[in-house]
Amino acid sequence: MGIIREPLDVDFVVDSRPLTKEEEKAISDFIKSHKEKQKSKKKKARKSIKPKTKQSV
Repeated sequence: MGIIREPLDVDFVVDSRPLTKEEEKAISDFIKSHKEKQKSKKKKARKSIKPKTKQSV
C-alpha cells in the first residue's frame, strides 16, 4: 500500500471529535444489520444443488 498524495488544490482534513451516543448507536446498528445480511447470503450460497450420482442399471 502506497502513500496517498494530496492534490495541490485539495486539502484533506480529519475531524477527530468523539462520536455522540446517537452516532455510536447508528453505526452499531448498521454494522449489525450488515453482518446479518452477509450471514444470510452465505447460507443461501452454501445451499447448492447436489449432483445426481449415476445409478447402475
